[in-house]
Amino acid sequence: MTAADALRSNRTGLWTGSLETLSGPLAQDAAAEIDALGYGSLWYGEAYGREAFSTAQALLAATDNLVVGSGIANIYGRGAMTTNGAIRLIESLTPGRFVAGLGVSHKPLVERDRKETYLPPVQAMGDYLDALDTSPYFGADAVRPPIVLAALGPKMLGLARDRTAGAHPYLVTPLHTASARGTLGPDPLLIVEQAVVLDQDRDEALRRAHDHLTIYTGLPNYRNNWLRQGFVEEDFVKGGSERLADALVVQGDEAAIAARVREHLDAGADHVLLQVLGTDLGQVPMDEWRQLAPAMADLN
Repeated sequence: MTAADALRSNRTGLWTGSLETLSGPLAQDAAAEIDALGYGSLWYGEAYGREAFSTAQALLAATDNLVVGSGIANIYGRGAMTTNGAIRLIESLTPGRFVAGLGVSHKPLVERDRKETYLPPVQAMGDYLDALDTSPYFGADAVRPPIVLAALGPKMLGLARDRTAGAHPYLVTPLHTASARGTLGPDPLLIVEQAVVLDQDRDEALRRAHDHLTIYTGLPNYRNNWLRQGFVEEDFVKGGSERLADALVVQGDEAAIAARVREHLDAGADHVLLQVLGTDLGQVPMDEWRQLAPAMADLN
């Protein structure tokens, strides 16, 4: 079974940055439990913590069935030749269980923190894919895993459609999912992230949502995408307006969260990743993952 087949047959997974707060062995233990709970995949970002492809191999080594995805590996973090060699080795070791999510990240993270020049996003990604396709490679690992792009706007979605296996949008609504499917067409993978707060009162749920959105409301790539979705500048106060928080972070019980996942699936998503927001951004929400697992399994 290919990774694409696996994601389409088990249609819900997890997205989390919280495993960064655990030691490597404890992060592997958490991944093993996520696998045992029946989730279809496990995705994570790459910013100020672990390197994306070594993380993938560590999580894959600890699990038997999970598809692991980088969501995303920053193209400014390594050259295309290095990426080509890394992802081929991972695919060779764990065939059908890895998806290489690539993205351009954000100008502040690239220029301030990596000391690189942030280029126009679609141009930069197209050039990177060109280099990836033409990189010399003399290893024995013949097969490359599926590549998906962090794509929000129509141009990057078009590039994902034309050059890769699909797209991985983050911080989007079901309306965006439907639009993305229209741009991608029927065949490419569409793997969307959905933030959730499980079983908290309104004040606490909003606090967690605003805390989650604080970094993103300052990033132009997300703000521009929200403008395309009908939000306005007043929604982009630090941490987001209540309207933005309600749209991007579903709050409620298992049934409410399952209903939002179903909206994404009905809108054209192949696979939906829950990002469960705990009491703070560093909490590993294992209890919530356990509680949500049966409701997610029922969606398959």
